[in-house]
Amino acid sequence: MNMTPKEIVAYLDDYVIGQNNAKKTIALALRNRYRRMKVEPELQEEIMPKNILMIGSTGVGKTEIARRLSKMMGLPFIKVEASKYTEVGFVGRDVESMIRDLVFESVNLVTKEFEEKIKDKIDEEINRKIIEILVPPLPEGATDSARESFIKTYNKMEEKLIAGELDDKKIEIEVPKKAHVEIIDSSFPMDMSSMQESLNKMLGGMNKEKIKKEVTIKDAKILLKDVASESLLDQEAIKIEALKRAENGGIIFLDEIDKIATGSKSQNQDPSKEGVQRDLLPIVEGSSVHTKFGQIKTDHILFIAAGAFHVSKPSDLLPELQGRFPLRVELENLDEEALYKILTNTKNSLLRQYKALLAVEDVELEFDDEAIHAFAKYSVTANEKTEDIGARRLHTVIEKVIEDISFEADTKAGEKIIITKELVEEKLDDIVDNEDTARYIL
Repeated sequence: MNMTPKEIVAYLDDYVIGQNNAKKTIALALRNRYRRMKVEPELQEEIMPKNILMIGSTGVGKTEIARRLSKMMGLPFIKVEASKYTEVGFVGRDVESMIRDLVFESVNLVTKEFEEKIKDKIDEEINRKIIEILVPPLPEGATDSARESFIKTYNKMEEKLIAGELDDKKIEIEVPKKAHVEIIDSSFPMDMSSMQESLNKMLGGMNKEKIKKEVTIKDAKILLKDVASESLLDQEAIKIEALKRAENGGIIFLDEIDKIATGSKSQNQDPSKEGVQRDLLPIVEGSSVHTKFGQIKTDHILFIAAGAFHVSKPSDLLPELQGRFPLRVELENLDEEALYKILTNTKNSLLRQYKALLAVEDVELEFDDEAIHAFAKYSVTANEKTEDIGARRLHTVIEKVIEDISFEADTKAGEKIIITKELVEEKLDDIVDNEDTARYIL
């Protein structure tokens, strides 16, 4: 990824309103990954990523920024919740599993890139396998006229296959019989993962066994894709590139970091939360983790942690862990103007989504500008009177207004429906004014 900080911020501006400080900090952190790879190798090892701690209420855009980053970058990216690592051995997961998840994501990413490069070869291989079933090979010692006839038939069948004319025709194909255990579950501890890997090797012979299936040619193209890819792709090169990319460009978004914070003066200290922090330390500081694809060093993985910190504060984290997140950025709460812009200035906004959904039923939905302002106003009021859930409140408010229209959409085909300020007020006034009702409905 070779985007300048300004380009990264401009991309995020299309999806996240405001929060310029957060966008700028993340854009610089990402650009520094690129800069690091351009300096001399000796210095590369010394330049550590500046991990980021994002502080802000729920619904202000922390997760949305992370989600958009994952789509923007050609780098392995995963989002995990810190709270799910509590009580390891009971209901939680091994903290190292996040690194195994990252490597697995990296392998998928690199495999898709490699497949894209040889897409034409994969398609040719699939077509060749199907045509061999449709046109039996010539027997040895065939005459010249038989060969000529065979070539004509083969070429004609290939043209029809590529044009999709044979998609509904059924053929019998052979596909590998998959073993029951194929992929290591990243939630397993390392010793269990090793046992499962050994089991996979023992069952390797089963994977070579093939079963016959009668399917349409359209489905055969899908089923044979894995077979063709496996025979053409360099699996070792994919593994090496995936590990390298995860080590040097991997990003882990660690959400709900505040849920594992325990203040030293807290009356109800939870040892499992402190245990998770201590387990996180070596991962964030830099250590080697065993994965199915080989050892990976975590020294240069970028960690972006986020939390609301309503009950706790960043200083309630272990001092050693705090020190590993030197860049801190606070996200602002969303006001009425920000919520209005979220509905009007973002790509794929909620209003656009609702329009598209009802267009399926041949209903044209329009929103008055005053109605959009009303959505923003009622959302802010509901956030103030109940729990502040930021932009997520827009979902409940809009859904409440158009749920009847959506329910009866099949009877309104061909109609144009305009959502007005009056309709919004009619649906929401009583609910928002009554605080007790608002708590349950909105």
